[in-house]
Amino acid sequence: MPELETIRYRTDDGVAWVTLNRPDVLNAFNTQMLEELRSVWRALRIDDTVRCVVLDAEGDRAFCTGVDRGEALGDETAREFGAVGGPFHFDDPGEWLGPKSNDLWKPVIAAVRGIACGGAFYLLGEVDIIVAADDATFFDPHVTYGMAAVFESVHMLQRMPLGEVLRMQLTGAHERLSAQRALQIGLVSEVVAPAELAGAAEQLARVIASQPPLAVQATLRTVWAAQDLPRRQALDAGVALVAAGNTPEQLAEGQRTFAAGERVQWRLR
Repeated sequence: MPELETIRYRTDDGVAWVTLNRPDVLNAFNTQMLEELRSVWRALRIDDTVRCVVLDAEGDRAFCTGVDRGEALGDETAREFGAVGGPFHFDDPGEWLGPKSNDLWKPVIAAVRGIACGGAFYLLGEVDIIVAADDATFFDPHVTYGMAAVFESVHMLQRMPLGEVLRMQLTGAHERLSAQRALQIGLVSEVVAPAELAGAAEQLARVIASQPPLAVQATLRTVWAAQDLPRRQALDAGVALVAAGNTPEQLAEGQRTFAAGERVQWRLR
């Protein structure tokens, strides 16, 4: 793993923790953070010791507030943040932010506390499960400040009902979605007290990491493909995904576990 400054990285028994670490600017991302996130996601693709990832943030005020508008952007840096030679040559900085954009198909759980707004949706739009503290809030201020909320809206349409996306995007900075409302509409899957957030994310990550990795990754790839493909095409693609995820070794081990009468201790939520 490369040396990192804007994020912290650690692993523990099959689970990697990726922590946004710019709390002084509410974990807004700059060019360096873009580069470091991209390098971490790409490195995780080939690290077989990691089976699940938790994405969280330093501090209690914000998960992420999007691009760091306070950072001076020179010509070269500006190229990384968007416009390059007119509207038909646009480099979207968000292409470096999220795990799926970097071809990582291991489960990523986001643990969100405080503000998550604007460009944070590049990240939240590409994680697989979101757990939130009860003080988390979600909003997108783009239109309030004269900017179209485009890529963020596309990401949120994968996770929220149409009417909720429209309301959040069109009200801009005037409304914030509470953690409880986010739970009601399916944006997040669990809301806990702030002190319990890391533990809740870790418990979920360890359950996922304990299961056969190829079966997990094939399932993950299937669900995301089914979001993008028509039903018939998704079912056809499933033939290859079943073959990739159901290895003889994993199937044999699963059969032995079942035949031995071993059953997991499940929890009700």
